[in-house]
Amino acid sequence: MKDHAVELANTGKFENQLTTAKGEARAHVKLSHAQTLWFNTGTLCNITCVNCYILSSPTNDSLVYLTVADVETYLAQVKTRNWPVREIAFTGGEPYMNPQFNAMCRAALEAGYEVLVLTNAMRPMMRKSVRAGIAALVAEFGDQMTFRVSLDHYAQTHHDEMRGEGAFEKTIEGMDWLASLGARMAVAGRMLWGESEADERAGYATLFAARCYDIDAMNPGMCVLFPEMDETVEVPEITTACWGVLNKSPNDVMCSSSRMVVKRKGADHPVVLACTLLPYSDEFEMGQTLAEAEADVYLNHAHCAKFCVLGGASCSA
Repeated sequence: MKDHAVELANTGKFENQLTTAKGEARAHVKLSHAQTLWFNTGTLCNITCVNCYILSSPTNDSLVYLTVADVETYLAQVKTRNWPVREIAFTGGEPYMNPQFNAMCRAALEAGYEVLVLTNAMRPMMRKSVRAGIAALVAEFGDQMTFRVSLDHYAQTHHDEMRGEGAFEKTIEGMDWLASLGARMAVAGRMLWGESEADERAGYATLFAARCYDIDAMNPGMCVLFPEMDETVEVPEITTACWGVLNKSPNDVMCSSSRMVVKRKGADHPVVLACTLLPYSDEFEMGQTLAEAEADVYLNHAHCAKFCVLGGASCSA
């Protein structure tokens, strides 16, 4: 189902999978180089953030916890389908809310993949038993595992504006602990406060230097600055002709290289989605298996245009 805000801002658009409101052929993307398989470990989170794209909160269990067995099933399918996956990525909610999460990471790491963990580095991660599991993984696998910490802004006031009073301090505590392990860290921020990208990166660089974090603020893969996904803003539809006009390739778009596994509340089994950003859109659910998920993806959502094609953003490292 289409989001109501998107419908209001883009009346008449994104209605037909194959054609735009003007009757032009809608752009579509093939899974040309499957590099990242995402797992959403569940939408429960320890905090509620302003404008969270997936509406994570302490009460939202629309996507329920995956299990180690679920992850292992899809890792086996990666091998069977001969996908050239290099990275297994985990997101939420807050992944460390899931009691099996460290075991999921171990399964992916032992299978030989790089692992990317998206976390707020707050209390769920800092529980004693969880920290023991993380420390063991870092000691054994080192830089094969990356912790991308959600740090919305380098300034405490702006970060707490999004995540609640005291959130910045708790996240920094978690990052300090990860740094003490020698864990490989990255950061995800938001382009929300009217700063230029250069100024925002400079602010992060100052923070990283002050706290001795080995994170290159100038590297877009290590300091990821996401454009704000305002669903009330009108955006253009992407046609097949747009690739030439924009001098872009379908291979540049996230759904050419990734898929995401989720389990919906009340469902008997997980399913595979085309995109990490559209967990509640039925149109982007591709089936239960990776074989089904090899189908083309039609760019029939405002996020496809603003975030991926025009914004050039990617959730992967």
